Amino acid sequence: MRLSGFSGRSALVTGAAGGIGQETVRLLNEAGATVVATDTAEALAALPAAMRANAVACLPCDLRDAGAVAAMVAAAEAQAGPISLAAHTAGVLALGPLLEMTAEQWRRVMAINLDGSFHLMQAIGPRLAAQPKAALVVVSSNAAGIPRLGMGAYCASKAALTMLTRCLGLELAQRGVRCNVIAPGSTLTPMQTGMWADKQGPARVIAGDLASFRTGIPLGKLATPAEIAQAAVFLLSDQAGHITMADLYIDGGATLRG
Repeated sequence: MRLSGFSGRSALVTGAAGGIGQETVRLLNEAGATVVATDTAEALAALPAAMRANAVACLPCDLRDAGAVAAMVAAAEAQAGPISLAAHTAGVLALGPLLEMTAEQWRRVMAINLDGSFHLMQAIGPRLAAQPKAALVVVSSNAAGIPRLGMGAYCASKAALTMLTRCLGLELAQRGVRCNVIAPGSTLTPMQTGMWADKQGPARVIAGDLASFRTGIPLGKLATPAEIAQAAVFLLSDQAGHITMADLYIDGGATLRG
């Protein structure tokens, strides 16, 4: 099956310099969409030229700043035309026990993962509602649905993000806008590999750890960024035209749920 619904349409991808973001930009470009990529200025500056070529524009933006987000979305439409597709892949990870976390550490996670998402939705929601067959896909995490030791702030931010997206989907459903969530598990991105102290990191994740109450990955492998991006692009396609408010887990069975 060949996905359709991208030709002649403009798409915005946040977190575009990340592993999943880069693949999402690439796949949308290959599918025929005009793509605008956004991330922090530092992250965009580090993108290889070949990856930058997949987007008609790369716009720096700090999602924590509501005004900056509104300006970025306006600039995206000025360069690419009306945005009718959006993939929100931006996010940060914070590790540590909740009772040892500082208020500043907590706020940083919430400011990017949750507040930044709210700012984006407020800026782009009315624009999506003005376009036919518009769609938004948001990258949350399987950590939104299961407690994790040392990941309380991240889990909380992603659980809130998941419900925020689904509520937006309900609000915009009568305008024909579809809003869906994908919940990746362990994926071969810098965010994941940065958690490993040695080369045995992947094997430990796959095997699981009873002491930390983590199941392993039944499929016996980690996801690639492309596998996550493929699901995101599917949910933006015409083939997903009757799917909204879904929460799709893509974790190799790690959370033992669908």
